[in-house]
Amino acid sequence: MAAKVITVFGATGNQGGSVARTFLTEQALADWRVRAVTRDASRPAAKNLKELGAEIVLADMNEMASLVAAMQGSYAVFAVTNYWEKADMEYEIQQGKNLADAAKAAKVKNYIWSSLYNIKELTNGALPHVYHCDSKAIVESYIRSLSIPATFFYAGFYMSNNSGIQSSPSEHAGAASFSNPEGLFKLTPDGRWVFSLPVSAKAVLPVYHTEDTGKYIKAAVLREEESLGGRILGATAYMTCGEIVEGFKMVFPKAGRSAEYRVQSEEEFRSELRVAGTPDYVIDEVYENMVLLEV
Repeated sequence: MAAKVITVFGATGNQGGSVARTFLTEQALADWRVRAVTRDASRPAAKNLKELGAEIVLADMNEMASLVAAMQGSYAVFAVTNYWEKADMEYEIQQGKNLADAAKAAKVKNYIWSSLYNIKELTNGALPHVYHCDSKAIVESYIRSLSIPATFFYAGFYMSNNSGIQSSPSEHAGAASFSNPEGLFKLTPDGRWVFSLPVSAKAVLPVYHTEDTGKYIKAAVLREEESLGGRILGATAYMTCGEIVEGFKMVFPKAGRSAEYRVQSEEEFRSELRVAGTPDYVIDEVYENMVLLEV
């Protein structure tokens, strides 16, 4: 029996990279072959996938012909776009539609789209600037309108944003070297690890590690009859901000002994991003994304 092909877009990135590695290494997926799509085959991540056995192909999400060629002969496709590459909603929507049109042309049997909820619609316009969610939701609606066999994956809150958990602070004073100014846990001048967002400690986050993405997509193909047409919610757990701090203390009992959660004001949150050079329109989007946790 010929191996089934899964074509993975974003194969050198977070979600796609996890999917490609999972399908290349797990015994339960031994009858699958991975076609990893990239714009640059010379990238180290692409070379690593090739060493694991992936077929590397070049394609551009803005060039329809290259997308159809990349998907030809594929049973399944995992597609993810990177809104933050340009922070342009219309640009991402067009790329998403191009991918969907190509999947239809290539007669893909399970098109797996990395989607998100339409926040503007869900909040009746109260949060109109969470473009990176809305754009993916608009593409999902377009995919459904094409009546192609599709599954929709919803990634949770990236715990890789959480510098304390991702970077494993040491259990001594040297923990300061692990402080990431863009992470959620920050080391204060008085030696405390502080997690702060502009929401209460009771706000709930659907926590998720991008490296687990492949596990969800594995389920999507192995349990296809159950998943086709549906949504797979990518969350390991649902934790409050306060529970995340308690988890930090458990993992790092010394460095995290005095860790705490602090509620930021809207102005504190915006000011912190502004000082880091973040454009105002992006600050609006990120702030509303945080507020969403309590809607």
